[in-house]
Amino acid sequence: VGNRDDSNLYINMKLKAAAEIGISANHIKLPNTATEADVLKCIASLNADPAVHGFIVQLPLDSNKPINTEKITNAVAPEKDVDGLSSINAGKLSRGDLGDCFIPCTPKGCMELIRQTGVQVTGKRAVVIGRSKIVGAPMHDLLLWNNATVTTCHSKTSTLAEEVGKADILVVAAGKAEMVKGEWIKPGAIVIDCGINHVPDSTKASGKRVVGDVAYNTAKEKASYITPVPGGVGPMTVAMLMQSTVESAQRFLEKFQPGKWTIQYNQLTLQMPVPSDIEISRSCIPKPIEQVAIEVGLLPDEVELYGQTKAKIQLSALNRLKNQPDGKYVVVTGITPTPLGEGKSTTTVGLVQALGAHLHQNVFACVRQPSQGPTFGIKGGAAGGGYCQVVPMEEFNLHLTGDIHAITAANNLVAAAIDARIFHELTQSDQALYNRLVPSVNGVRKFSDIQIRRLQKLGINKTDPTALTKEEINSFVRLDIDPGTITWQRVLDTNDRFLRKITIGQSPTEKGFSRTAQFDITVSSEIMAVLALADGLDDMKKRFGRMVVASSKKGQPVTADDLGVTGALAVLMKDAIKPNLMQTLEGTPVFVHAGPFANIAHGNSSVLADKIALKLVGKDGFVVTEAGFGADIGMEKFFDIKCRYSGLRPHVVVLVATVRALKMHGGGPTVTAGVPLPREYTEENLQLLANGCSNLNKQIQNARLFGVPVVVAVNAFKTDTKAELALVVQKAKEAGAFDAVECTHWAEGGKGALALARAVQRASQAPSNFRFLYNTELPIVDKIRLIAQQVYGARDIELLPEAQEKVAVYTKQGFGNLPICMAKTHLSLSHDPEQKGAPTGFVLPIRDIRASVGAGFLYPLVGTMSTMPGLPTRPCFYDIDLDPVSGGVNGLF
Repeated sequence: VGNRDDSNLYINMKLKAAAEIGISANHIKLPNTATEADVLKCIASLNADPAVHGFIVQLPLDSNKPINTEKITNAVAPEKDVDGLSSINAGKLSRGDLGDCFIPCTPKGCMELIRQTGVQVTGKRAVVIGRSKIVGAPMHDLLLWNNATVTTCHSKTSTLAEEVGKADILVVAAGKAEMVKGEWIKPGAIVIDCGINHVPDSTKASGKRVVGDVAYNTAKEKASYITPVPGGVGPMTVAMLMQSTVESAQRFLEKFQPGKWTIQYNQLTLQMPVPSDIEISRSCIPKPIEQVAIEVGLLPDEVELYGQTKAKIQLSALNRLKNQPDGKYVVVTGITPTPLGEGKSTTTVGLVQALGAHLHQNVFACVRQPSQGPTFGIKGGAAGGGYCQVVPMEEFNLHLTGDIHAITAANNLVAAAIDARIFHELTQSDQALYNRLVPSVNGVRKFSDIQIRRLQKLGINKTDPTALTKEEINSFVRLDIDPGTITWQRVLDTNDRFLRKITIGQSPTEKGFSRTAQFDITVSSEIMAVLALADGLDDMKKRFGRMVVASSKKGQPVTADDLGVTGALAVLMKDAIKPNLMQTLEGTPVFVHAGPFANIAHGNSSVLADKIALKLVGKDGFVVTEAGFGADIGMEKFFDIKCRYSGLRPHVVVLVATVRALKMHGGGPTVTAGVPLPREYTEENLQLLANGCSNLNKQIQNARLFGVPVVVAVNAFKTDTKAELALVVQKAKEAGAFDAVECTHWAEGGKGALALARAVQRASQAPSNFRFLYNTELPIVDKIRLIAQQVYGARDIELLPEAQEKVAVYTKQGFGNLPICMAKTHLSLSHDPEQKGAPTGFVLPIRDIRASVGAGFLYPLVGTMSTMPGLPTRPCFYDIDLDPVSGGVNGLF
């Protein structure tokens, strides 16, 4: 801290010594305005950095702010305190734990000099003059634990000459020039002089010379060994600093298993019958999230705490880890589900708990953040279930860190900007618009950066606002939005069916400008899809700018950049882009980040969370992420959209199947949420099950289309029989699965997914010849047809007139080479939710095609669907309330 000449001299000596012997040494220099908090923050970062084996705080601290030196030295982690100045290292030295502490460098150097004489210390009488924490006190302890009889003297010792005369070994660190006289010294004694003092000397150019605490010229006549000043103890102090750093590295390597985390897992106390999800979640005491972050190798300045159980992770972590190899990438998907869901989230959590807490592999789960709409509507929470949950579940299922609220604000800012721009263009002249868009401030007009981009887009290469012609002003100020082409809707994170179609602009102040519009649920916003696919803040901002919100009356796309809103969106989303860190019941780490719809968007958690996790787990670790809906939808989009943009290549597909869903596909009765299952699902029926395995076979084939090994996880329910479970395993293997295993993780946690974890480990070593289904350069219709025929089993596709028109428009606008994101029902491989099993020969109708240009895909609409769910007769919120005793949440499942 600061810029003292003497400190700089000592630091340069240490840097030079480190360079000579091959230690990588850096000088972190804080200004003399640094506060105590600044220094402590720097120390905390170094403590947590595994690449740093030792560091010292150069004293004195040259700051104009008050700094407690004791507090600073004690903030250094004892295992990195190579100066040996912390109270913990001093305490260990005083107790004699010499092999488990760092010794201050000067006493350590003195001891090494004594050893070099060949004189045995054991049994000798030693005298130490001085009692400082840096030299005198630790020197006393060091000699004592090397079996010398030690006396400590100081400036107040009345019989100093007499005590010195008894010393076989004399160490002087009093800080007084030539204090110890030669005649005091016992003949043959070893004399170590630690003093550095300046005395007047007219013969020297500086007018002074350096002397020690011992009168050297007379003392050398009596001592058998004596250190000169300068050139004696000083170089040894530097050498011992180097040695301590090497010892620190050696100790680190002895404990450190390359690539292995040191992590504390939570042990589950399993109960039968299995309690409710909220009871299980509450019975778990999560680790402080700060501890989880440290365990997985994140540094303190990369972690933003949001309370005790959740944190945001700075994107700087990815840059720091960029040269680390990636781990194994696993995607969890499923067969075509029942409306009840087949347990993909539960399986994802169970698998990571098995890999981490039971097989001790580095493993991360990366999952989507749930929308509050379904949480309070019909589905409930999405934290997993049973003994496989992300905790605390109420934090996970509710606001988390506010990302979805940020998306709501950003989305609605765009919506407001669209209607306001139309209104202002309808009610103002070109010049009036120009004067307001480019106002004169103190007599000066200036374009903003985003306005310069619009000018360049229009082919106007001018930066002087006064230089535009009338025609150029007209082009610049008029977006000329065609209200009938607006595709951007307002959003809300609540299921509200009465907002599916609304009329806006009915106030008299809007001067008669009204139009029909709608609200969508927030997670269907393109901003959510952008968040999930962006690989950094700059990329997210560029994607925001490209978002097409409407067309002009001339058919040109109108973007968020044209509206001038891009920078504001980036500001609203600057924190949301950071992944959220949580944990599972068994203490394995989880990234919860982004939650795009799985129909009109790609239904996967964020690219950034996956990328950071893959670096953190290391080359032998695993990252397990989940794709929404069945393999025909979520998995295909994971491969063809997410992996295409991220550049990541998956190693294993885990396909979740249940006896219940397969019986439905075999011709079983309708499964309805909230209604007890018919007996066909609760009694053994092998024929019905075998018939339904056609869907399992098709989804296995779908995964293999992409060249990735498939492991089938048969999620067992208590009503399933052994014969039924064995039949599914057999059919899966016959269909080409790498392996298929029964899983009981819902009831047993990670233990119940051990067979699955081992199968995934083996599959990750198998060849993975990953490939995309289509080339994006193909025409739009050809890409849609490939997905329909190869993934869904369709004979062909049929584009309705509106879809045909959009193909022409998007091709003309230059969006024809974007990937395809099919928006269809998740309840069937076809477009008809009533068609179960693996239907073939059908023609897939494409009703319309829409563009998420910022996110980077076109989404064909197959059939009708709503982007604003409604509330059922009895929503989940009937059961949700605050606990009157604990103040926690009751009823959230």
